[in-house]
Amino acid sequence: MIYKEFYNQSIQSPEAFWEDQANQIEWYSKPSIILSKDENNYPLWFKDGELNICYLTLDKHIQDGYGDNIAIIYDSPVTQTIKKYTFNDVKTEVAKLAGGMISLGFKKGDTAVIYMPMIPQAAFAILACARIGVTHSVVFGGFAPHELAVRIDDCKPKGIITASSGIEVDRLIAYKPLVDEAIELSSHKPKKVIVFNRKLGARVPFKKYDVDYDALVYGSEETPCVPVNATHPLYVLYTSGTTGKPKGIVRDTGGYATALKFSMQYIYGAKPDEVFWAASDVGWVVGHSFIIYGPLINRNATIIFEGKPIKTPDASTFWRIIAEHKVKVMFTAPTAIRAIKKEDPNGAFIKQYDLSCLRTQFLAGERCDVATLEWYNEHIPVPAIDHWWQTESGWPMIANMMGVEFLPVKPGSAGKAVAGYDIRIFGENGQELGPNQEGYVVIKLPLPPGTMLDLWGDTERFKMGYLNKFPGYYFSGDGGFKDDEDYIFITGRVDDVINVAGHRLSTAEMEEIVSSHHSVAECAVIGINDDLKGQIPLALVVNKSGESIQHFQLEQEIVKLVRQQIGAVASLRDVVIVDHLPKTRSGKILRKLMRSIADGENFQTPSTIDDEKIIDEIRDVLKKYEIGVYNKKKN
Repeated sequence: MIYKEFYNQSIQSPEAFWEDQANQIEWYSKPSIILSKDENNYPLWFKDGELNICYLTLDKHIQDGYGDNIAIIYDSPVTQTIKKYTFNDVKTEVAKLAGGMISLGFKKGDTAVIYMPMIPQAAFAILACARIGVTHSVVFGGFAPHELAVRIDDCKPKGIITASSGIEVDRLIAYKPLVDEAIELSSHKPKKVIVFNRKLGARVPFKKYDVDYDALVYGSEETPCVPVNATHPLYVLYTSGTTGKPKGIVRDTGGYATALKFSMQYIYGAKPDEVFWAASDVGWVVGHSFIIYGPLINRNATIIFEGKPIKTPDASTFWRIIAEHKVKVMFTAPTAIRAIKKEDPNGAFIKQYDLSCLRTQFLAGERCDVATLEWYNEHIPVPAIDHWWQTESGWPMIANMMGVEFLPVKPGSAGKAVAGYDIRIFGENGQELGPNQEGYVVIKLPLPPGTMLDLWGDTERFKMGYLNKFPGYYFSGDGGFKDDEDYIFITGRVDDVINVAGHRLSTAEMEEIVSSHHSVAECAVIGINDDLKGQIPLALVVNKSGESIQHFQLEQEIVKLVRQQIGAVASLRDVVIVDHLPKTRSGKILRKLMRSIADGENFQTPSTIDDEKIIDEIRDVLKKYEIGVYNKKKN
């Protein structure tokens, strides 16, 4: 196929295009109304169709004769466990758990919170909810009790499904006491807590509302799939909001199933029975879309990985898993590759494994810098494809569509618009900008199937945040530009664009230059307050392992690089070396947090932060070099 023809068809005839795609999955009742609108004039897809997404992931493949094929590969370097499950195995466990949930009073239309580590039972719980029409809300395992309580109060679950513990690199985290504390803190009180005991030594305090997972599954009959409407909310997934209150992204069922089947085939180019690995967590949208639902709908074996790219046990883990399980397509965040690059800059571990099985490497979650892309390609000669999407979209919006036509990769670009997404670049007043002009990234309505339906219980916030800024368009919150060949470059969240003496400058562009320095493993550039220029950039860098460059020399060389490539207007003068950058558990760098520290603003330590000690390190470094609010001359 030709990408341009395929894409144009999706934009010019969206109903016909997506009806064809909807026919690629099995419905109990096929939709006759392909595209309509809800009471808020927002698009709805397939509103009179009926289906069940758990049926599509498991039962259909068994009925088609593939029950003995591998569905899930559990690889846990932290417990030194590898276990494989066939579609028959998964269906039996899921159907029994679903039957047990019915016996506890769960029914179609209820909600359930899932608070689990990266273990197969997390997938079983998600699919069991989908099987009986219970809307699941997966909360990242290890979130603090307060954050869990906020989500419990928002989605009001009938029950919680959890495990006794999760494992970090260096410690066991007891989940059950966190769940109990969250229930104490919350106004809404879930009726039941189903607990999977991993028997790893974590404390599992018993409460009257507790139900043992194994006993429930063992004592229950398998239950069949419950048909649901295409617009039935499959899940609520919380993402951070600017107000501090998390936003519950609501996902439909029919549009999502259609979009995921489409994604696996046309974006990722994955063929049924191949092994697909998204090295993420079920607590994030990647986990929902491309660890659980997408691969299983497409009859791919999916890997549930309980570990980290480094230190479990070392920087060879990714390559060992790819070689051992014959992974064809992999998906991870650039942060993971940078972490491996920092530990193994010369790729010595890569040379120890036969990676000939790997066909494509996808990267997303944050912008991929050119240096990381080049390092990967230097050591692993397969296409490394940066692509862009959001929790709100549920599946990729910009990519190189590997199942349609492989287009030349442009480092720094996430590719071209994916079929179904009419992406434009707007100026402040809603005017469309020309090639190479940076502005707001917006998508013309209707969005394609599978994107967000609403915010849970807060339609006004949904309209304010996404629809009102540019009527008729979805506002992504990101900035970017298109080049003259329609490749799209995402420059980061709109608030990552800084204003230096009236000049709008992209911190992402500066990061690209800083990360090109041979000593730099990873970096962040933030804008901090300046009395004269409004804002000036500050670069925080993590050096590669074994690098011994002096701070003053590194600063001098990076400042020179930025001046050469952007100009003196960039005003980058300060470069500081840190051991770590503060990140969320999914690997996103917390730039806003660092800006608040440098500017002396009050901030709330995010629940998603990986290690709170890093905040103190950042503060100490800024004090040492008298930067920002700690600049004694200025103050």
